Amino acid sequence: MNHTLLCAAVAAAAMLGSAAASAQYVDHDAVKCAPVPKEEMRPQMELQRKLTSEGWKVRQVKTFNGCYEVYGFDEKGQRTEAFFDPKTFQKVGQVKQPS
Repeated sequence: MNHTLLCAAVAAAAMLGSAAASAQYVDHDAVKCAPVPKEEMRPQMELQRKLTSEGWKVRQVKTFNGCYEVYGFDEKGQRTEAFFDPKTFQKVGQVKQPS
């Protein structure tokens, strides 16, 4: 019985891990962040400074569906359009760019 539970737990963890990895790219219009009161939103410039210190070249930051939407180039020099939670700055997804 314990072996069956262990196998089920490992399988579930593997599926969650692969779902999280594939969830990095999102459909632009499907992105949505949980509502955050305006007084709890961190400033966009703070996100821009954080990303710049990580090697990003940020062209623009704006708000879209409750998220901060960032246009620019990531730390690898790849053109990107990424979305971040305005309270935590956690990356919630990015749009796949054409090759």
